[in-house]
Amino acid sequence: MRVISGQARGRTLKSVPGMGTRPTTDKVKEALFSMIGPYFDGGQALDLFAGSGGLGIEALSRGMDKAVFVDLEYKSIEVIRANLKATGFEQQAEVYKNDAERALKALAKRGASFDLVFLDPPYRLKHGDMLMDMMDSLNLLNTGATIVLEYESSYTYPERPGSFIELRKALYGETAVSIYSFDKEDTVRQDAGRGGE
Repeated sequence: MRVISGQARGRTLKSVPGMGTRPTTDKVKEALFSMIGPYFDGGQALDLFAGSGGLGIEALSRGMDKAVFVDLEYKSIEVIRANLKATGFEQQAEVYKNDAERALKALAKRGASFDLVFLDPPYRLKHGDMLMDMMDSLNLLNTGATIVLEYESSYTYPERPGSFIELRKALYGETAVSIYSFDKEDTVRQDAGRGGE
């Protein structure tokens, strides 16, 4: 694995040892960033099931100001820290060992808010939309925030879960990627328009 583009382009990234994580392949990563970027003019990113941290690091390399990395496994946390050191992004990153829901609550208490979120939960967990709703209810997302949800291609998430609109969906073998935009105002407008039904 490597950083594909931007400031840390070409730097090699460590993978998490063992079979517990499923790193996003370079091919999928490249396609994903061409859909959401490919470059950013600042902003805050959250890599929620970070694994090796490859997605959050790629976002930093392409112009995000800061990124928060969350994973439950010690091995992943060690690899994320090593990869941040290798790419020179230690000062722009926070790394937490926690499960996703606890991490979101802790971030909300600190008043954090994000412009870009990577959600790549283990394929057995089909709760990406629930986590998105949780981020909405905890006010963790800035208007227009982009959510990148990676999941098993045999599964289908709704196109309009809550305050989110699916902008793009792409399939890469057994991997599917859906790009959602967060638009609280649009949801409010829609609900108001349905008031007379």
